[in-house]
Amino acid sequence: MQDMKIGVLGAGGRMGTTLVRRIDDWPGAELAAAAERPDHPAVGKPVGDRDVEVGTDARAVFAACDAAIEFSTPEATAAHAQLAAATGTAHVIGSTGLDAAQAAAVRAAAERAPVVWAPNMSVGVNLLFALVERAAAVLGPEYDIEIVEMHHRHKVDAPSGTALGLGRAAAAGRGVDHDKAAARGRDGYTGPRRRGDIGYAVLRGGAVPGDHTVVFAADGERVELGHRAASRDVFADGAVRAALWTRGKPPGLYDMRDVLGLDRSPSSAPRSAR
Repeated sequence: MQDMKIGVLGAGGRMGTTLVRRIDDWPGAELAAAAERPDHPAVGKPVGDRDVEVGTDARAVFAACDAAIEFSTPEATAAHAQLAAATGTAHVIGSTGLDAAQAAAVRAAAERAPVVWAPNMSVGVNLLFALVERAAAVLGPEYDIEIVEMHHRHKVDAPSGTALGLGRAAAAGRGVDHDKAAARGRDGYTGPRRRGDIGYAVLRGGAVPGDHTVVFAADGERVELGHRAASRDVFADGAVRAALWTRGKPPGLYDMRDVLGLDRSPSSAPRSAR
């Protein structure tokens, strides 16, 4: 079987440069194309083991590749999703912070191409999602849930997509509406904690790739589940694994649970089924 041709969108960014370094290390994967915005200094420069030149035409990436991976801005992701739909090329999305209209563009693309969209591509984090959902179901409402996350100083969205994914996993385990339970910021005289809240605390600083801890706190004990990324390689490797998984898959909206074959409860069905 021929190697899967993979393209990288946002190839000059933090995750993009990690992806172009990691793809050719995967058996069965080949870096075939890369693109950036026209004003980026990486444009015109070679990247990867095969010295693929970074271009500016995202459409050409989708046309030349079996799958395209991106960790980029919400605006770019929504536009690229339309290209995935037009070409039928698999689209692996690690971008976060999409608004309702941008998310709708991704879902629409999944009607015509296989799309893997996840708030975090790390295998360990996706296992954590499953563990958090199970813990929330077993521990029950007597345990308060707080989610603490820390990222590097350059991250622009808060809470992180991963933190929100953990909150949604906890809400699914409890059978509650995440958006109604989420307490995304506390400041000033807030009064006592509202029963049933899923709280978020956000830290930013340094070069931290991503730390996440979910705290289940009751009167007599505290249970903590967490993940700490030491390198962006874990996110890149998960994305490449997802791209390889899309080979032969029909159009649809998938996530990393599908890629990893993790069991899911009815309340955490794939987004394509929601």
